[in-house]
Amino acid sequence: MSRFFSEKYGSLTPYTPGEQPQDMQYVKLNTNESPYPPPPAVIEAAKEAAAKLQLYPDPDCKALTAALAARYGLSPDEALLTNGSDEILNFAFMAFCDPDHPIVFPDITYGFYPVFAKLNGVPYTEIPLKADLSIDPADYVGVHKNVVIANPNAPTGMALSLAEIERVAAGNPDNVVIVDEAYVDFGAESAVGLIGRYDNLLVTQTFSKSRSMAGARLGMGFGCRSLIADLNTVKYATNPYNINRVTAAAGLAAIENDGYFTENCRRVAKTREETKKALEALGFTVLPSKSNFLFAKTDRISGEVLYRELKARGVLIRHFTQERIRDYNRITIGSPEQMRILLDTVRAILEETA
Repeated sequence: MSRFFSEKYGSLTPYTPGEQPQDMQYVKLNTNESPYPPPPAVIEAAKEAAAKLQLYPDPDCKALTAALAARYGLSPDEALLTNGSDEILNFAFMAFCDPDHPIVFPDITYGFYPVFAKLNGVPYTEIPLKADLSIDPADYVGVHKNVVIANPNAPTGMALSLAEIERVAAGNPDNVVIVDEAYVDFGAESAVGLIGRYDNLLVTQTFSKSRSMAGARLGMGFGCRSLIADLNTVKYATNPYNINRVTAAAGLAAIENDGYFTENCRRVAKTREETKKALEALGFTVLPSKSNFLFAKTDRISGEVLYRELKARGVLIRHFTQERIRDYNRITIGSPEQMRILLDTVRAILEETA
């Protein structure tokens, strides 16, 4: 770092994104992207919007916000669009957390939560997952701190029920409960329907996974009017034009073609279960997943060695170095053909190392 770098960030360890190597052509199963492109209507809408790039976008994102709210049965002032769901999560840390209002989250979860906490000077507590790597909702009831839970959790893929999420929201009436639903469309239950009952509940989602728009950077949050107003205050104090006009147009077209994405989620879930069975047949332990990825390990080869062997053969998965999960790898669900290549390559590696 330079000699000018602020001391307040001197000990900050930034988030590490999934690899994006350019040295060869990979079967890319490491960043939970959709294997299916958006429909032609989304591409066409983005092209049309690109013809007006000399103009600023609508800072209120009115058309998309109205369409999104209607899709979820909400009022437009109960929804906020952001530059990916990471932005609304950071806005929430900025708006609701401070030294007097700390936050808790699982010890194994989305790696950006501790980064946001440190970035914003927020004290935080990591609550250990259970032995089976699931979240125990009882650990989050009455903690008298803000809470953020990814549901389904990442990198495990395991999900809490809607009743369990409601228990956490009801059990912390004086603190904000953030439910990060980046992967909810692949089989979990969304808590969006609860925001009318709990004024402390903020639900975040993204267009990156289920709507095939990871490259567009579009996220959203749902909450009561006052929570969304708070987040808008932070937005307009930092990045009022946070949604560019190309992304906004693509997002609106995506909402209008919702059935296409619903079918893709069904296809991904089907491929996920088929891949899970195939890995279990090879001796893997695979956690129950409601996301678009699997978390798996085997006693036949270490997680790191399998990751490196696959990468050397052109297949990328995600390996984590935390002690409790170092034997696991996270495997994005790709197309059936991509998963066939993965499984064939894994079989070859296991045979060579037997």
